[in-house]
Amino acid sequence: MPKTCIRLLHHRTILSQQMSLLRFTVILVISSIHQEILGVEAATDLGRYGSSGMLMRPRQPPSRRTTRIDGASPVVPERRPAVSPATPAPLERSQRRAAVAAPPTRHTVAAAPGGSSVEEGFMEWVSYIGSLQHSTYAVAQNQLTDHTYLVVDPRRAAAASSGAANASTRFRSIQAAIDAVPDNNVVRTKILIAPGTYTEKVFIPYTKPFITLQGFNSSTTIIAWNDTAGKKGVDNNPLGTYKSATIAIDAPYFIAKNITFKNTSPRPTPGSNNSQAVALRISGDAAVFMGCQFLGAQDTLYDHKGRHFFQDCYVEGSVDFIFGNGLSMYRNCHLHAIGAPYQAITAQNRANPLDDSGFSFINCKVTGSGPLYLGRAWGTFSRVIYSFTYMDELVLPKGWNDWNDPKRQLTVYYGQFRCYGPGANASSRVSWSKELTLQEAQPFLELAFIDGDEWSAST
Repeated sequence: MPKTCIRLLHHRTILSQQMSLLRFTVILVISSIHQEILGVEAATDLGRYGSSGMLMRPRQPPSRRTTRIDGASPVVPERRPAVSPATPAPLERSQRRAAVAAPPTRHTVAAAPGGSSVEEGFMEWVSYIGSLQHSTYAVAQNQLTDHTYLVVDPRRAAAASSGAANASTRFRSIQAAIDAVPDNNVVRTKILIAPGTYTEKVFIPYTKPFITLQGFNSSTTIIAWNDTAGKKGVDNNPLGTYKSATIAIDAPYFIAKNITFKNTSPRPTPGSNNSQAVALRISGDAAVFMGCQFLGAQDTLYDHKGRHFFQDCYVEGSVDFIFGNGLSMYRNCHLHAIGAPYQAITAQNRANPLDDSGFSFINCKVTGSGPLYLGRAWGTFSRVIYSFTYMDELVLPKGWNDWNDPKRQLTVYYGQFRCYGPGANASSRVSWSKELTLQEAQPFLELAFIDGDEWSAST
């Protein structure tokens, strides 16, 4: 064999040995880093929580329920029906998320011969941390395995402050208990509220997720305040509707059970200005309200933004008493108008066809006094649907109001499905609303309308 070939083979053998040594060194380094990462995850749950403290899990396509809210078993359409441009169809979840790739499944990677499994696991983790999925807006569970409890009870808090062992978990006010929750909280914190009327203005900032406020009974556990949009704040300027709320929630993954939220300001007189008086503003994502009451007059419940689920709740008011740009489902709720010359249940503020927002009312009850619209078109593409809902005779025959802008008649999406009662006659509704078919109503009957099957189960 020529010497040149022998020399080349010799150099090739040496190079191969060097590459093997380098690969072995890289594997050892990666294994060491990976084990350190697993150690940090075990201590801080970094693998389950994003940078803002949100519990993360791999995104799964939303499951479609096969049982309707009324107990029947409808045929689930394979895809949503095409509709005319005048009545834009609700956006598919897949459309809303198509730009973001699903994160890799999180699991412990066992070392394998050659280190390929370790390398792949490490690169998956790097890819996941650097992706858009690693954010507050990814799919998250609205409950955690670990819980901590705080108690709001003014009577017992005084005794505890004298040196009892549980002094740090008992508080005189609701805001004091909220302030005690650490920022970027990663543990479901249940604040148990003793019966009583708590006259205080409450705020839950974005940095305090996973808080539950739980009363014993909504008729005896009441949070009340009396701000209005026209009242002046500490800066001597009017508060405005946004800041008039008795309780305002910016934090995600909030839960409230068995509590009354009340704005005690007087009912506005006809023609009065700046009389908006919000009982509750919810701006946090993935919130659940169960067995709660919302009491006020104009602008009672500010369903500002985010995905929300209301179950077995009572909402009372006069003008636009459920309003905002939230993506929300109201199930088994009682909507009660307290009487005013001009009233509407909703003022939904969907401003363009790409906004994934709207209100869906299922198995609800509409009662009260005075003429009442089902909704007013605050947003140009406002979207509100009532299904299986009882409507008393106070509901105006035409049902809907275009906010004195006829152009909005071409863009809003208003409808009802199998509603009943003396105020539910769809034949007298405005021509630009719809009596939906089962196929058209189906997307609004499922928890997937609010992605609720991802975060609201078992709360």
